[in-house]
Amino acid sequence: MYLILTPLAAIVALIAAFIIARNVLKAPTGNEEMNRIANAVREGASAFMSRQYTTIAYVAVAIIAIFAIIALLSDGQEAVTWWWTTVGFAIGALFSALSGYAGMTIAVRSNIRVAESAKSGLKGALKIAFNGGAVSGLAVAGLALLGVAGFFYLFYSVIGLEDPVKPLIGFAFGSCLISLFARVGGGIYTKAADVGADLVGKVEAGIPEDDPRNPAVIADNVGDNVGDCAGMGADLFETYAVTAIGAIFLGYLLPDTAAITELVTYPLYLGAVAIIASIISVFFVRMGSDQNIMKALYKGMYASAVLSVAGFAWITYVMFADFDFAGVGGTPAGTTWVDLFLASLVGILVVVALIMITEYYTSTKYSPVRRIAKASETGSGTNIISGLAVGMESTLLPTLVLVLALFVSYTFAGLYGIGVAAVAMLSVTGMVIALDTYGPITDNAGGIAEMSDLPEEVRENTDALDAVGNTTKAVTKGYAIGSAALAALVLFSDYIFNLPDQDMVFRLNDPIVLVGVLIGGMLPFIFSSLLMESVGKAAGDVIDEVRRQFKEIPGIMEGETKPEYGTCVDIVTKAALREMVIPGLMAVFVPLIVGFLWGPLALGGLLIGVITSGLMVALMMANGGGAWDNAKKYVEDGNHGGKGSEAHAAAVVGDTVGDPYKDTAGPSINPLIKVINTVALIFATIIAAFGGILL
Repeated sequence: MYLILTPLAAIVALIAAFIIARNVLKAPTGNEEMNRIANAVREGASAFMSRQYTTIAYVAVAIIAIFAIIALLSDGQEAVTWWWTTVGFAIGALFSALSGYAGMTIAVRSNIRVAESAKSGLKGALKIAFNGGAVSGLAVAGLALLGVAGFFYLFYSVIGLEDPVKPLIGFAFGSCLISLFARVGGGIYTKAADVGADLVGKVEAGIPEDDPRNPAVIADNVGDNVGDCAGMGADLFETYAVTAIGAIFLGYLLPDTAAITELVTYPLYLGAVAIIASIISVFFVRMGSDQNIMKALYKGMYASAVLSVAGFAWITYVMFADFDFAGVGGTPAGTTWVDLFLASLVGILVVVALIMITEYYTSTKYSPVRRIAKASETGSGTNIISGLAVGMESTLLPTLVLVLALFVSYTFAGLYGIGVAAVAMLSVTGMVIALDTYGPITDNAGGIAEMSDLPEEVRENTDALDAVGNTTKAVTKGYAIGSAALAALVLFSDYIFNLPDQDMVFRLNDPIVLVGVLIGGMLPFIFSSLLMESVGKAAGDVIDEVRRQFKEIPGIMEGETKPEYGTCVDIVTKAALREMVIPGLMAVFVPLIVGFLWGPLALGGLLIGVITSGLMVALMMANGGGAWDNAKKYVEDGNHGGKGSEAHAAAVVGDTVGDPYKDTAGPSINPLIKVINTVALIFATIIAAFGGILL
């Protein structure tokens, strides 16, 4: 009966997002020139998103057709499950797309308001920028919880399905697939524009970032929104949905007889508690007299974590104080409600640790970024060598944190404890998305201030906000990667327990398992290669176009003639839509090919390989790229010769390499891992029955 409270909590979050958005939109929007620039960015972002989702819709419809055919060929309860899985896939895809739109729509309307508010100081501008991000955060978390909890309530309490859990995997797959395409397409768009704009504008022409004379500047600002706002919104939506569904599935599959116990519904209640904590924590973000922007933002993050811990303790006690675990859910003998709460506390501590580690490797305050900046003094070659080293080094501490978290949570409550820890990490999802969206909002605000020629003090305020945004974007990527890793491990456990043959063992001395491990380990590298190559080709086209306009259109450099901004927007739009298809389809079809050729053992090995190598590659790229970016900022702040120096030119080259690392390939690996895992989980029984045609 109380299950209805969870979707109601999600609806409360959506209402809160609407109220905050209405207040943000009441802020003034500045002069006519500012509005002209902001409208160009908004229209470009909306046009790309519409074309992107139209392209994705063709893939989604094809998959729906495949599911429908399987349902038609099935009998009895299996057919019912497949039909509802098909519905779940469609709704998951729709909600994921809505999450992307939610992140972008408010961001492209907040940027101009931040620029206008920056005329009066930092405090008001910070409030608008963060609240713009908070709208996205609450909307994404609310949609994710509403989708998962609402569907489970529908299947279990309203329709009364015999198996109300398995159709949820369709919802997870739909959300993952849209997220993958959104990350890939948005990442290619934003970095092709950014790299093209920087290399010609900063290095060749010697003009500032966001200079209106640069023909690629509008495309660059559009890219910030379709990549970091829409892409991250869809990414963390599916992370939330997949993690919660994975934990629900564990609670359902691990007992000897599948049954709906408190272990199945517990992750949903944790989500309800966390989303209320996120709403409250929005009001903790206030700038103090010290004018410390990062401190103000972190107040909200830590408030969300603390409130969630208190809520987790209460709901765990209420649900499990008198519960007889008796090995249910794979829990060890003697498990109590305290053990489950401690497992959830592990997840919270992982969030804090990953934030601190990522900030250490990507902030200008610490030695890794400063080492890269120092290496820039001797040229771009040493800058790139140093950046690669920092990226590789940055995999150590996050991996150790995740290893420790896995071991401790497993010790407390078995495999189910790992699922609980992963769900607990989602307690700060709303705040994480708020911080991530804050970054593009302030970046765009600085661009509007520069292009509309606002006073220098206004640009100083937007630069201060943007400098913090670079760090928050890096921190949120670290969180997304860590949560993706734990979610994927939960899904792998689900895959094993969903196989008909429970005696199947994945031994590394089995050649069939090794076939899968090697293919899975290779996938993130090939996937990243495709994306990096796509960014390089599209950026090359942008560079050629910018050079052409500088050469053929008189008066651009003198500020007498406006560049043809739309041409660059069109170039990166077509490139992103064209190049995102093959990587997306690869994630769907490779696990199916491996499963049908070599069977479920090889597919399980593939999952092991893609999780392991994917985690390392994603961490290396995200942290290394973030460090390269802030090393450039550190030089631009007057260190190692400052702007215009040889060190600055080298730092710009390093940042150019790091851009597709941190904003295209690295973040896209998160949904890649989960798409592959959900495909394996959905088709596990079919592959177990018909796979292994080469054996």
